[in-house]
Amino acid sequence: MSADQTNPNTRTTVDLNADIGEGFGRYRIEGDEALLRLISSANIACGFHAGDANTMAETVTRCRDAGVAIGAHPGFPDLLGFGRRRMEVEPAEVANMLIYQMGALDGFARVAGVRLHHVKLHGALYNMAAVDPELADAVAQAVFAYDPLLLLVAPGGSCMDAAARRVGLRLVREVFADRAYRPDGTLVDRSRPGAVLTDPDSAATRIARLIRDGCVAAEDGTLLDIEADSICVHGDNEAALAMVAAIRRELAAADIEVRACDSGAV
Repeated sequence: MSADQTNPNTRTTVDLNADIGEGFGRYRIEGDEALLRLISSANIACGFHAGDANTMAETVTRCRDAGVAIGAHPGFPDLLGFGRRRMEVEPAEVANMLIYQMGALDGFARVAGVRLHHVKLHGALYNMAAVDPELADAVAQAVFAYDPLLLLVAPGGSCMDAAARRVGLRLVREVFADRAYRPDGTLVDRSRPGAVLTDPDSAATRIARLIRDGCVAAEDGTLLDIEADSICVHGDNEAALAMVAAIRRELAAADIEVRACDSGAV
């Protein structure tokens, strides 16, 4: 799981990330504070799909105090759909959306005396940029233009992977512990039964297999070879806390340290 560990049986470190700070106004998602005691990187909503000024400020401070790496989690401007609905957008629009949201979170990070560590797209924007070369290029170029030392969290082998390499961004390859995969390596649509895993033991078993064999089973049983530097659990998953705890136990049993990926341009 560490970028410098190619044999799945000799991995020594892995990042464990979660999407947090996704409440806004009077709406709150419980469990963020408890998750911060178990994860190494946090992806903080930046106000478009979720989050607001107060939530961002509070979440950044909590991450700083917990020693958790702070990442921007930009998405489509879609509060009602939680950023999980596709939008028809031009690449230039996507770039500006990202810069706007990164800048918002970065302001709170600077005030708190910390810096942004990474960027991970949210929801539909993540899925679209993973398979659309033009969108992926816009994403990579926007992140690089804002800060070339930021890490981009995305699926290994995706269009964002290729785009990051082209501009010189370091990619953090991600695997989802709580999402079902299609045989082509993309995520099963959330509208389908079984798309989201809610059983902590199932998620932990998936990660144990990834540690042992370097693969994840797709929904039809196809084994997908996945190289991952970071494991994600969605913070709005009701089982998130139990799931992360179960994954931590599997990692400890395999003598794998949970640690945020080192930042820096390639």
